[in-house]
Amino acid sequence: QVQLVESGGGLVQPGGSLRLSCAASGSIFSPYAMGWYRQAPGKQRELVATMTSGGSTNYADSVKGRFTISRDNAKNTAYLQMNSLKPDDTAVYYCNAKRVPGTIGFWGQGTQVTVSS
Repeated sequence: QVQLVESGGGLVQPGGSLRLSCAASGSIFSPYAMGWYRQAPGKQRELVATMTSGGSTNYADSVKGRFTISRDNAKNTAYLQMNSLKPDDTAVYYCNAKRVPGTIGFWGQGTQVTVSS
């Protein structure tokens, strides 16, 4: 069982930056693939970025070149650095951890990101 707690969301102007954190507890962190997803009002939850236990990354086309996923296994924490934010990035951002590909894994409670002037 893994517990995930996201933090770092907030209100930011277009073009600004935020760094989200996802603190994990309850299990050894390093074997888990980590992912960031987001859900905007009235839309389905979508993948933003993932990182395997080996460090391979994958990004949604809409965030490539602007967002960076990373992890610090010593701190049991995953991060999402978000730069050049746009209003379309407004959503609740969720952290996910899974040990077996294709499974649901574990979810955090989400953190709100609002991009607005």
